[in-house]
Amino acid sequence: MRAILKDAIGLFAPQGFLDGNNSAFFLNDEDIKIATDLNADMILVSLKKVIFFNKNGLDVFVKLFLEVKKKKNITVGFCDYDNKKFTTILKFYSDEMNFSLFKSYSIASLFSSSFKNKNKNVLLYSDDKSQKTAMAIELHDFGHNPIVCQTLEEFKEKSLNNGAYDDIINDTFIGQVGQKIATRVSGNAVIYSVSLFLDTEISNAFNIVYHNNSLNVGFRLFIFDACKVISMNIHALNFFSKLSSSAAEYSATICFTGLDFTKIPVSFKETMEDSGILFYEKMDDILLNKELLKELGASCAANIKSKRVLNKDIVSKLPSFVEATVATIEMMTNSKAKKEAIQINKIEIREKDNKIASSIGFYGDVDGMIILVFPTKIAKKACELLIGESTDDAELILDTLAELVNIVGGKIKSLLGDHGSRVNITLPRTYNNIDDLLEVIEDKKGVQVDLIFDDDKFLFFLTK
Repeated sequence: MRAILKDAIGLFAPQGFLDGNNSAFFLNDEDIKIATDLNADMILVSLKKVIFFNKNGLDVFVKLFLEVKKKKNITVGFCDYDNKKFTTILKFYSDEMNFSLFKSYSIASLFSSSFKNKNKNVLLYSDDKSQKTAMAIELHDFGHNPIVCQTLEEFKEKSLNNGAYDDIINDTFIGQVGQKIATRVSGNAVIYSVSLFLDTEISNAFNIVYHNNSLNVGFRLFIFDACKVISMNIHALNFFSKLSSSAAEYSATICFTGLDFTKIPVSFKETMEDSGILFYEKMDDILLNKELLKELGASCAANIKSKRVLNKDIVSKLPSFVEATVATIEMMTNSKAKKEAIQINKIEIREKDNKIASSIGFYGDVDGMIILVFPTKIAKKACELLIGESTDDAELILDTLAELVNIVGGKIKSLLGDHGSRVNITLPRTYNNIDDLLEVIEDKKGVQVDLIFDDDKFLFFLTK
């Protein structure tokens, strides 16, 4: 099988059944060499004529994607599928999606430089906020006009007016965007979902490195959604007790919601309470109570006891980090950044009023944290595209800013990957009060880059 070059997109089109043996028949080393040498800005595998596939069958093509990505920084992935195939592929590769999924070739072309500045009206929806943000940014960057739907109901309603849009996007996934992890953030609280019987496996399943880096970024409230937990044993009890004791060093709080103690010994609850864990009946009891959120630590951040020192390896990657950040914000605000100053020291924020901030951590081959301090006006302008309209709703702006910073983190992760450094990223932490941010990074030295957007000062700070 050979790839055809169609409008600068290299396209493979297998047919019939794709399992490990058949896929190998469709694709060989010569095909991979041709694909990597092809003058294309995208390599796709069409599933239009594929009747059945399993993971072994797709793995052969995923190998192709990896080989192409090693040599060329272009988009790779699958296209031309229905909803069933889409959900199956997501399930197969839920741990690490290093490739993209486009519901149709037409949708894929919207993300190709060959079709740039066509100014198409594109209706867009994804139930994954990070994906929705990433696609809106990419479409806007390629010269299109994305109409972003905030709910599935809105998307279904607008989809009925088919003639109003050049393309309608759903069941689409942009690879390497943010951190794909079974965790979510709401109101600056990190929420973990646990279920069934909790035993010694919880210590293996729980990503303690991610958790510790979330603490480093400034998260101080962690909630375990335990409404589907059947029971737990002494091993799980000890794990959570130790986790809470460690969190106390950061003045962080761990809560459980929905845990049914009719099947769990009351002594377990007493032991967990002694270690500082709090219990609530429902998630909304916490998330809808702003005063309680503040009391539990979601709106503030205590200083970190252990200081991590910035090293030359991190500093050497600074230009790539700044480039990824600036390019995203320039595109979102339709303005050019001017570099004003660079200094290595503690963070310096001269004017705290009318500023909001976000931090995101990365860890793996290299560890660090990036802090972005926005003038409120620039933050509102940057988020306007994603919200769909101008707004003064402070909470909505902060939530949208987190999505935007997650995209910046995803770009940094991809840049590091291109240079051979594998990292994961935390979810972003936002601050509507600069003093809360300063509590997190007090005494931390780093590299500060001062930038100007539309006569307003924007601050980039890289630390560890």
